[in-house]
Amino acid sequence: MRLTVFWRNMHEQFGEAYAESLAVDYVLAGLDSRTVHRALADGVAPKEVWRAVCEAFDLPAAVR
Repeated sequence: MRLTVFWRNMHEQFGEAYAESLAVDYVLAGLDSRTVHRALADGVAPKEVWRAVCEAFDLPAAVR
């Protein structure tokens, strides 16, 4: 998954403003207690970050 696809998915699921807030402020256990921004900055693949977001927010299988 490309980073642009990751952000498009985030914006589609959460809206632009909330997606950005979530990425900065919400700590995900599935990312070793990191935020989305920190995980991406640390080199975690966007696909892995997306899976963690999907799991944390129980998103439907159709968007996973």
